[in-house]
Amino acid sequence: MPEMFRMPGEWARQDWIWIGFPAHGELWEENLVPAQEQMAAFANAVAETGQQVHLVVRDAATEMRAKDLVSGAVTFERHPYGDIWVRDTGPITLLGADGTRRAQGFSFNGWGGKYLLEGDLETGPSLAEACGLPYVRADWILEGGAVESDGTGLVVTTEQCLLNPNRNPGLSREEIEANLKRDLGFSRILWLGDGLAGDHTDGHVDNLARMVGENTIAIPRATAKDDLNAAVYDDARARARDFGMEVREIPSPGWMGEGDEAEPASYMNFAICNDIVVVPIYGSAHDEEAVSAIGDLFPDRAAIGLRADAVLTGGGSFHCASCHVPVTSS
Repeated sequence: MPEMFRMPGEWARQDWIWIGFPAHGELWEENLVPAQEQMAAFANAVAETGQQVHLVVRDAATEMRAKDLVSGAVTFERHPYGDIWVRDTGPITLLGADGTRRAQGFSFNGWGGKYLLEGDLETGPSLAEACGLPYVRADWILEGGAVESDGTGLVVTTEQCLLNPNRNPGLSREEIEANLKRDLGFSRILWLGDGLAGDHTDGHVDNLARMVGENTIAIPRATAKDDLNAAVYDDARARARDFGMEVREIPSPGWMGEGDEAEPASYMNFAICNDIVVVPIYGSAHDEEAVSAIGDLFPDRAAIGLRADAVLTGGGSFHCASCHVPVTSS
């Protein structure tokens, strides 16, 4: 019988964290420099705690730019990538019962055919090979930001993303559930509904709801009557409670965007590291309250709020742009 590998909770001790560094001027345009500065601040904050940070850069020029912004505690790895969202293009590292690790990859089609860029299909195997992790690629499409684990076999995901016909049109709900169990070691599945307005990932769960402990989930609450995601938050909380989960609430940042176009701004896109939780903030009146509320969820870690408004213009935030590797359990 093959060994069972399982996706641990993100709060499990980490060996290192990969962080993507913005490189494409044609993608980021006027936001390239501030996005680079914000991602560098993220890398520095983690590295200052003593945790290994592997900053992912494309080439010598990108590395030279990054060296101007990060401390000597940050190391560099050159890899092919289309953009910084290594949570989705990189591997999910699983733990085996005997303490071994495996880098689990998946097919990737640019979030449903929207933004497939040169290098994205090579990112996962390249990251794994550089660090000596055995790599396996599954035969179906899944992004890391679409699944949340509490380490006990429970996965939380959204119907909008995983059941979207732009990902796996030939797979039924039951087949997708079977794949989650087979490839990531899950035994229980909580299906949430839709994700945030303006989210080009079609509702990644890491922007909506995060596992913060065994059978414990954090979900935003609307902070204004005109919050576009109020009904989405309410539905997610109801589904989680019906599933028997403990629900903790975090304020939403409120509406953010330009003109009539909403940005998927969310405090839920925080990155859990060994000694800190890095919370994206956006200049909202709710920033301070959100950082405090997330800090209450992790009493053994310090919650740090860092500006991520420039990173948000690329479609994500700190969690989307990072990918961690848990320590072996041996």
